[in-house]
Amino acid sequence: MTDPLVSRMRAFGTTIFAEMSALAVRTGSINLGQGFPDTDGPAAMLDHASEAIAAGANQYPPGPGVLDLRQAVVEHRSAHYGLRYDADGEVLVTVGATEAIAAAVLALCEPGEEVVAFEPYYDSYAASIALAGARLTAVTLRPAQGRFTFDPDELRAAITPRTRAILVNSPHNPTGTVFTREELAVIAELCLERDLVAITDEVYEHLTFDGVEHIPLATFPGMRERTVMISSAGKTFSVTGWKTGWVCAPREYVAAVQTVKQFLTFTASAPWQVAVAYGLRHELEWVAALRASLEDKRDRLMDGLRAAGFSVYRPQGTYFVQTDIRPLGFADGLELTRRLPELAGVVAIPTQVFYDHPERGAHFVRFAFCKRDEVIDEAVARLKRLSR
Repeated sequence: MTDPLVSRMRAFGTTIFAEMSALAVRTGSINLGQGFPDTDGPAAMLDHASEAIAAGANQYPPGPGVLDLRQAVVEHRSAHYGLRYDADGEVLVTVGATEAIAAAVLALCEPGEEVVAFEPYYDSYAASIALAGARLTAVTLRPAQGRFTFDPDELRAAITPRTRAILVNSPHNPTGTVFTREELAVIAELCLERDLVAITDEVYEHLTFDGVEHIPLATFPGMRERTVMISSAGKTFSVTGWKTGWVCAPREYVAAVQTVKQFLTFTASAPWQVAVAYGLRHELEWVAALRASLEDKRDRLMDGLRAAGFSVYRPQGTYFVQTDIRPLGFADGLELTRRLPELAGVVAIPTQVFYDHPERGAHFVRFAFCKRDEVIDEAVARLKRLSR
């Protein structure tokens, strides 16, 4: 029997996250692979979700999202970034950021057009671009002065007359880079010069460390008018299972994205939207405490990884530490991560699977630190076996 899957999706089988999480369960290993917290978000926000269910918020909410959440998003964008959006037409609630990215790419990119993204990239980017029949052009982030960055000349060379959009993820998963004002200015200049749409994945916007500032690309001159800005409650409030995200963009872009989104999931879960609206207005102090806690967990895990023999890059944001495995005598991250449960009882993610050019990331492995301290400490103790 021939493969029934359409050809453009045959390169996308079981995700590396499913493979490694299953490996963790099968071997009893500590899972530092998939990036989800093992503690819940703010209690009052969780209570608001329960209260919304009890109060009857159990049917379809409006297609664009619950108005109270859209208004809370508008207030948040204005207060934090000075960006003004209209809750009626410039904000769309989605089933997490993953749906927002997919719907944006499907809505805005014609078959045969090109989308530039920075590799390593979150794996849904390539799948969404393939679904649209578009082509991904990868610009590689490389280590420089302790962080990952891009070569402006490489980015410029990647843009062709067929390029429709650039997909920008900052804070960046999996490298932990937060793009600087200078780096974002390069991207903004090219978007304006080449008439590109920017799709910005900003789900870790509140999870930056060491005083590093997250700057939305939409704040640059001329960019609000051409940026589809994507955020998520999942990362901000440690409720990844709620799958509640949103798009902020000019009216015509939101209308386009909603046209696609309505035939993917139609709308998003009403109780979570009610609770997230409360969270955006009342729980950002909780988020600040989360950020401080994650910074401590990051340092805790980094120290342990260095002691185990890894070369470690200090992330400026996100949930993840990027490591170089070559000091341990390994060159293939996929091989090491498949053996790591046997060698140390820990599961991680090989970064090479997030590259169009896997050889450029073969020696990197990603570890998640969004776990309880005792989990990180036990993982670190186990990883010490690698240095013996």
